[in-house]
Amino acid sequence: MITRETLKSLPANVQAPPYDIDGIKPGIVHFGVGNFFRAHEAFYVEQILEHAPDWAIVGVGLTGSDRSKKKAEEFKAQDCLYSLTETAPSGKSTVRVMGALRDYLLAPADPEAVLKHLVDPAIRIVSMTITEGGYNINETTGAFDLENAAVKADLQNPEKPSTVFGYVVEALRRRRDAGTKAFTVMSCDNLRHNGNVARKAFLGYAKARDPELAKWIEENATFPNGMVDRITPTVSAEIAKKLNAASGLDDDLPLVAEDFHQWVLEDQFANGRPPLEKAGVQFVDDVTDWEHVKIRMLNAGHITLCFPAILLGYENVDDAIEDRDLLGNLKNYLNKDVIPTLKAPPGMTLEGYRDSVISRFSNKAMSDQTLRIASDGCSKVQVFWTETVRRAIEGKRDLSRIAFGIASYLEMLRGRDEKGGTYESSEPTYGEAEKKLAKADDFESALKLPAFDGWRDLDTSELDEKVIALRKVIREKGVKAAIPA
Repeated sequence: MITRETLKSLPANVQAPPYDIDGIKPGIVHFGVGNFFRAHEAFYVEQILEHAPDWAIVGVGLTGSDRSKKKAEEFKAQDCLYSLTETAPSGKSTVRVMGALRDYLLAPADPEAVLKHLVDPAIRIVSMTITEGGYNINETTGAFDLENAAVKADLQNPEKPSTVFGYVVEALRRRRDAGTKAFTVMSCDNLRHNGNVARKAFLGYAKARDPELAKWIEENATFPNGMVDRITPTVSAEIAKKLNAASGLDDDLPLVAEDFHQWVLEDQFANGRPPLEKAGVQFVDDVTDWEHVKIRMLNAGHITLCFPAILLGYENVDDAIEDRDLLGNLKNYLNKDVIPTLKAPPGMTLEGYRDSVISRFSNKAMSDQTLRIASDGCSKVQVFWTETVRRAIEGKRDLSRIAFGIASYLEMLRGRDEKGGTYESSEPTYGEAEKKLAKADDFESALKLPAFDGWRDLDTSELDEKVIALRKVIREKGVKAAIPA
């Protein structure tokens, strides 16, 4: 395994951290230490630590499952070090050992240890990747959901929290009482205006706990919006073995990512920030246009490709995009449904971005899983498709490709592909009632699912009719017969 000791004798093709591991100190606490965080935020921080050594990261896991415990043990055993292999579509790779993550805490095992870090004045940013659906926003009311059981428990016993909302607000309460400056709360999730969503969530919790505390947080903490982008697939045991064979490392936590990465961030920090511009972060006044392009083209393109690909039996994105019919449908969706209703940020062409998206999806080194892309489809449909759907309905535009995407999503939820294979699709936001709707044999009832709430206030009769008709075609004649011309 990789440890401080093995850093002294890395293989010649592996880059070591360009700084003294023991000389850096944490300035960030991060909730949700998944692959994307390790290849994105930690990757950017890694590049500035040589010159800004007080911005390392402490990671926090919120669940106490056996899988989480194993993950914590692996991080500890490797001194929180891990390798990152970056691979271009050409196949060229580089490998580096990452040291930006300096500690990993499992919150249920020692909640007070997490709070101790959060109230430390050296911590000036609290960041998170808790998934698109992790902000506990009621999709019907648009407000923070105070009926959530874990939230209720935290509100009843706020000094011993279990949720990210409870931890952050309790830490800010302690900082206020100690006369310590508030920290920046920085979402790194794939959400439109993720900072605004985080603000709504954390202030919603704080107001329910203590309106005066909520007022202090609102006046002293900041919640910058950011657009994050990097494809980081799941690393199976087989992929890990291949990565280690190629690098010459014995790494229990290897990671692979594409060579493309982007982070556009509003420069709104309550208590200082690392010089991330030196690592390529684009600081802007308003991230809106960047968000819209990424969400409506890359993220929406991903699910537009993967929902029908799963039905056709494709397990990996790079294989799916080699299917001429799926590629043609994706291009038509981007060219005809998205680009005409989308504004490009300064210095970007939408056609160039479209081409980069297709190239990135074709990167065979990623072996990115279609089921991973399709997971939490309810949240992704709402976030990635809603604006395009609304523009199409309001502008009386062609709805055929959108209807095909929705029909493919609904058929995908049934868990069976055209070849008779079965699979498990992950929909964590669906309860038993929603799961029953998703798997109902009729073609209409699933349209009641919350995935489609983003355009339910519009006249969806034409769209609904097309979705029902295309579901019938998929069921009777197959996916290819349903792809719009």
